[in-house]
Amino acid sequence: MKIAIIDYGAGNIQSIKFAIKRLGYEAVLSKDAKEIAAADKVIFPGVGEAGTAMRMLRATGLDKIIPQLEQPVLGICLGMQLMCEHSEEGDTSGLGIFKADVKKFNIGVKVPQIGWNRISNLESSLFNSVVEGEYVYLVHSYYVPECEDEIARTDYGVNYSSALHRDNFYGVQFHPEKSSTTGEKILKNFLAL
Repeated sequence: MKIAIIDYGAGNIQSIKFAIKRLGYEAVLSKDAKEIAAADKVIFPGVGEAGTAMRMLRATGLDKIIPQLEQPVLGICLGMQLMCEHSEEGDTSGLGIFKADVKKFNIGVKVPQIGWNRISNLESSLFNSVVEGEYVYLVHSYYVPECEDEIARTDYGVNYSSALHRDNFYGVQFHPEKSSTTGEKILKNFLAL
């Protein structure tokens, strides 16, 4: 199986690569459109600021490539947020894959949310053998309000969509590569899609 991790300068790419390797697979880091399009599975990571990350995607033309991919694609953290229509972070237009906007936490909770929190309302084969209410690891100041593409939910002062799905595109707000055995199951399920 060919697994491509999109390399656009905004990701915790090595930890994802190691997590894939622990599952018995090799992943290539790539910014090459043809190599990404030829992969069986694509992972779209992201750590950092939305506006800067979108500028990097546009500079490489990946902003046009990603929405056209037909194989399973998994956006992680900022990767998932960039797959939405708009982010309040830097007033940034996203890729428009998920029909949702990204909002800043402003409800009296500590920002960023850093650490372990539960996922519930699991509605996808991405969560096969994951128990309702299991813990995952999150680091974020912005969130996706509950929306039609939601396949998992988390409560942090407000219920928000912590995982999304539309067509061949999946997104998780949490970091599966840092979420112990739960995250390992989710990555394994993604690779089995």
